[in-house]
Amino acid sequence: MANYLIIGGSSGIGRALVDELLSAGHTVLVWARERRDLPESVLFTSFDVVGDDDPPKASLPDQLEGLVYCPGSIDLKSFRSLKAPAFREAFELNVVGAVRCLQSAERALKKGNHPAVLFFSTVAVQRGMPFHAGVAAAKGALEGLTRSLAAEYAPGIRVNAIAPSLTDTPLAEKLLATEEKRQASAERHPLKRVADAGEIAAMAAFLLSEKAAFVTGQIIGMDGGLSSV
Repeated sequence: MANYLIIGGSSGIGRALVDELLSAGHTVLVWARERRDLPESVLFTSFDVVGDDDPPKASLPDQLEGLVYCPGSIDLKSFRSLKAPAFREAFELNVVGAVRCLQSAERALKKGNHPAVLFFSTVAVQRGMPFHAGVAAAKGALEGLTRSLAAEYAPGIRVNAIAPSLTDTPLAEKLLATEEKRQASAERHPLKRVADAGEIAAMAAFLLSEKAAFVTGQIIGMDGGLSSV
């Protein structure tokens, strides 16, 4: 069985992925601000990707088969109201945090068996959406990082990203707070619903597995057809 590190694995898609990996018999490590309801079998370390100075690499095993970076933001504001600090904050959370965690875990990944790295982007990078300038700019940078690292790490480490649309998670609860909002969000998708965290987690588990051994440098859209139909 494999060792997987999930950053931000105590909530949302990350939490669903923890369950997916545990059910397959893997060892799961989680770096997150709070443990919340993670199972006792999870090796948890408290870490704030923005607020803490150094990632807790001492908590890592000798080798890792996968790293997944889940932290993200949904800060929807008009471009006019977004000041430079807001763009820097989005970049720190979505890109610099991922860089710091990956650099800390790089040695263990290189010792892993068929290791893989997975990031999370957003459909708003491929499809222009109003009020998404901050998050789309940051996630666009993350997509560039994904492809660059896939080239640099090949053939030893695969690197991919998933670009979901709105997913039913605590991060999106304000956008899905009422039945009217939920229905409006569903209607924007060709499949007429929003995503479930478990669906995204299932794709994440696949991309981490050897079943996806020929997949690297890809941005996988999971958006109910929103970006292409």
